[in-house]
Amino acid sequence: MSIINTLVMASFTKPEQIGTNPQSMLWLLPLAAAIVIVYKATKMSKITPAAFIKDTAVLFGSIIVFIIITAVVLYGLGWLITE
Repeated sequence: MSIINTLVMASFTKPEQIGTNPQSMLWLLPLAAAIVIVYKATKMSKITPAAFIKDTAVLFGSIIVFIIITAVVLYGLGWLITE
């Protein structure tokens, strides 16, 4: 095994530290994109580039909008409870 392979494998021994600030929510975007791409690739019976891009964009957008709405509602509930 080469030194480069060893260094790459050693970098995965410690989990990534993600804070609890609003900017850390940006980590949801690549996760949601990966989930949408894999889901659509397994669910579409015939994959054409135009239909695949359109369907993944619609599903990605709806997931992100739902996450934002949920975050706003939970923030509002938290604000009402603590005030």
